[in-house]
Amino acid sequence: MAKKAKTEQSAGKKKQTTSKQTEQKQNKKKTSAVKQSAANKKQNTAVKTKQVSDSLKVIPLGGLEQIGMNMTAIEYNGKIVVIDCGMAFADDTLLGIDLIIPDITYLKQNKSKVKAFFITHGHEDHIGAIPYILKEINVPIYGTKLTIALIRKKLEETKLSDSAKLKIVDYGQKFYVSDFKVEFIRTNHSISDAAAIAIRTPAGLIYHTGDFKVDYTPVYGDAMNLWRMAELGQKGVLAVFSDSTNAMRPGYTMSETTVGERFDALFAEHQKQRIIVATFASNVDRVQQVINTAYKYKRKVILEGRSMINVIETATELGYINMPKNTLISIDELGNYPDNRIVIITTGSQGESMAALSRMAAKNHKKINIRSNDVIIFSSNPIPGNEKAVANVMNELSALGAKVIFEQTHVSGHACQEEIKLIYTLLKPKYVIPVHGEYRHRIANAQIAYNMGYDEKNVFLIDTGDILELSEKKGKVTGHVQSGGIYVDNSGVEDVGRSILDDRKDLSERGVLIVSACLNTTEGFVISGPEIFTRGWVYDGESEKLIEDVRKIIYNALVDYLSRNHYNRGKAKMIIADELRKYLKNHNNKGPMILPFILEVE
Repeated sequence: MAKKAKTEQSAGKKKQTTSKQTEQKQNKKKTSAVKQSAANKKQNTAVKTKQVSDSLKVIPLGGLEQIGMNMTAIEYNGKIVVIDCGMAFADDTLLGIDLIIPDITYLKQNKSKVKAFFITHGHEDHIGAIPYILKEINVPIYGTKLTIALIRKKLEETKLSDSAKLKIVDYGQKFYVSDFKVEFIRTNHSISDAAAIAIRTPAGLIYHTGDFKVDYTPVYGDAMNLWRMAELGQKGVLAVFSDSTNAMRPGYTMSETTVGERFDALFAEHQKQRIIVATFASNVDRVQQVINTAYKYKRKVILEGRSMINVIETATELGYINMPKNTLISIDELGNYPDNRIVIITTGSQGESMAALSRMAAKNHKKINIRSNDVIIFSSNPIPGNEKAVANVMNELSALGAKVIFEQTHVSGHACQEEIKLIYTLLKPKYVIPVHGEYRHRIANAQIAYNMGYDEKNVFLIDTGDILELSEKKGKVTGHVQSGGIYVDNSGVEDVGRSILDDRKDLSERGVLIVSACLNTTEGFVISGPEIFTRGWVYDGESEKLIEDVRKIIYNALVDYLSRNHYNRGKAKMIIADELRKYLKNHNNKGPMILPFILEVE
């Protein structure tokens, strides 16, 4: 029994030893597996860290060097999203040009990479190019409710709304487009539903302010979401692209509600006169305040100007305009009410030649004639470059006897210096990139950042087309893409071209001289002519003798050429042009553009 017990004890020890060995082997395997897992995790973390350290590209295609034509491309990991798609109005030097849109050659070259457009708000300098660019790049367009409604209205006019992919975004809603996590954040501006856009990428968060001001008492909706901005700042913001329009102005921008107080005072002062208010069609809050004041003083409201009617109709349908019952009347009902019961809200505050107010001033509006007792309120500031046009319209209205009021009837929709400081304080960005403004505006914005302690290497004054690469380690301009403006003339033709504009400018300064002659090319003589036609070249008093001299010179030159040479049309035209230039140079006369026409008879 003892022997058997000993044997069992020995077997138990052997089994225990084997079990321990097995357990040790299993533990060794587990340890090895854990080490391998840790190694793999470390390797994956290294890859992830490497990806996070990759830079993203920011390429402004507009919105710099001028007010308008806003467009910025954000590129990461072979994917591109675009913020805004605006146009700019042409100045007087661009003859026959209605508007300018961004050159999107880079986007067309990378068409497959472009995933979406994000629109900050519904002003023309942010949405005006969409009908042109959508033909080339039809990707989803994201925006808040009013913004998308205004875009849809614009696309309906160009018959593109059915093919457009328009997507309404709520404030605070977070969604993904490829590698980009996007959020629209409430701001205040001179149009409802304005938004800042936060775009999170593996390289960091980009915050684009859009056009903004800090308005604690907006006419419609809530105040700017400063709390969310502070929250993003705590989590870390790589770069802020900030509105620079009012960066030269100290202090704060006044609330939109203060304009309503001014309207009330003006309506009370002019209760016996007809009132015409000119403002931006897209300034929905301003129009609402005019409507409120008109209702208070028992006046009927007429909307005039196609864009004014379209925008306010859309805003009313969506609930952004409260139109009291029986307040709005059509322009055809104008004669049914005395002047002191009428308010006309019209386009043309920027002196645009075809706008309703300009046509009234020029006395060619079909249904509204300016009267000597009219009061005309300009409720907007001239966009830089429009000052002369606005002054001309004011002078024309004053000459017709109207009282023109300009002062204290407008507040800006853009942030002044203290508001820009507030944004930088809340967001705490690593990099500051001033946008939306001329160079003087952007340098003033940069100076705000410098005064707040930002190093010059972290503040970028880039140019349109620059490729700005950003990462946590550094930011640097690494290249440049094709950029600039595409001219669109009044016939809707895109990319009119510099050469055509040069010709138009040439014609406007020099005039034109057209020469026509009929030649017998077989026998070599002048059958009739030359006939001379001019436009914008000489004054009537001196034209008769000068044109007769020109006719003789051309006739003699043609006769001499035909008698000595084998006929060639190109050569004959060249001789006409050369002889005319020689004659005009000798007489110190500024040479017109010369257009020879030859009719040949054999």
